Amino acid sequence: MTTAFSLAPLFRSSVGFDRFNDLFETALRNEPGSTYPPYNVEKHGDDQYRIVVAAAGFQEEDLELQVEKGVLTISGGKRDASEGVTFLHQGIAQRAFKLSFRLADHIEIKSAGLSNGLLSIDLLRVIPEEAKAKRIPINGAQKPALQH
Repeated sequence: MTTAFSLAPLFRSSVGFDRFNDLFETALRNEPGSTYPPYNVEKHGDDQYRIVVAAAGFQEEDLELQVEKGVLTISGGKRDASEGVTFLHQGIAQRAFKLSFRLADHIEIKSAGLSNGLLSIDLLRVIPEEAKAKRIPINGAQKPALQH
């Protein structure tokens, strides 16, 4: 009997991480079976990311985005049912939800918008100059002076 182990849950809720260790920590904190609402995490370049959440039936005032201590939280509240409406079949889920994404260092929210039932959140990695890698020239012709 062979069992397959999927690493997909490790990559679902982290954005901008290059460190595998942090992915494990995030995956362990997420609730198993948390698939509502469905979402995509997209990479559009070296420093550009987008989270797209299927928010069918929600309006802008029903959704809330918050960033605290490097964690992006997206939540949606259940709307009140229209008076006088009796559902013969209700297939569009409008239950309350909460999604959390741990953001890597230097990831900032660029914009967010709701269009055609999709909530899109654009993220950008902004690395400050002092944190960027610096190239050190090697002077082969000169020997460094040693101080005594």
